[in-house]
Amino acid sequence: MKFCKPKPKSILSLDIGTKRIGLAYCDPLCITSNILPAVKRFENNQEIKIIRNYINELNLKGFIVGIPLDEEGQMTHQAIDCKNYGQLLSNELKLPFSYVNEHSSTWESSYRFGIKKDKSGLIDSFSAKIILEQWIAEGPELEEIAGKRQIKY
Repeated sequence: MKFCKPKPKSILSLDIGTKRIGLAYCDPLCITSNILPAVKRFENNQEIKIIRNYINELNLKGFIVGIPLDEEGQMTHQAIDCKNYGQLLSNELKLPFSYVNEHSSTWESSYRFGIKKDKSGLIDSFSAKIILEQWIAEGPELEEIAGKRQIKY
């Protein structure tokens, strides 16, 4: 699926795992991207408070969620979890968002940034940075109305 480069805006990128969520953000002109500390996932979704604080503190205008599709572009079990979490965040944060195919972002961050056997969440946040850089270059545009139907994966 081909998209157009999105309009510049400051957004948060999430690499959602079963234990942690890697975070990265960009400036309003999408010139620089930076990582944030990964947050631990809790069963009751307490981490959303931390994510909301980052959004408020950095004045972010939306977010993207990486969806780990397989080699054929099909949904995986983890992709379904990421998609559901993205919808939950949209409902909680009331911000525009979009999904980005993040196939192999963890492998790429390990190779590109030389991170090996990381348990701190650093690799997760660098993966979020790679997802963000991909979004800046390729899109898709964020949905302007939170909760609106997203791209079907």
